[in-house]
Amino acid sequence: MPSTTRSTIAVDAPLATLINVFTVEPERQEALVDALSKATVELFVDMPGFVSANLHASLDGTAVVNYAQWESEDRFMTMLKDPRAQEHMAEIMKIAAKAEPRLTTVRAVHHA
Repeated sequence: MPSTTRSTIAVDAPLATLINVFTVEPERQEALVDALSKATVELFVDMPGFVSANLHASLDGTAVVNYAQWESEDRFMTMLKDPRAQEHMAEIMKIAAKAEPRLTTVRAVHHA
């Protein structure tokens, strides 16, 4: 991944964006963030098509949101077939109670 690549939220960005909302017990939220961050650094950043990942922890401790970008839906789908990614997802689901992944495109951006 080029060092100049950053998360881009723009209608014309030709990216596939994963928004995955994990439900988690508050006492396990930090462990989930750590596991997702570790997997991103150790696995996903070197996968073809990976652009960025951003982790958000809810203030009430019950959710973690992964906002990740891939060059294309095809690259994302290829990642899902990788046994290392499947192993990672199985480990994550030992921490999270539920995951709600959605692959999306940006349709509108507004600024003050």
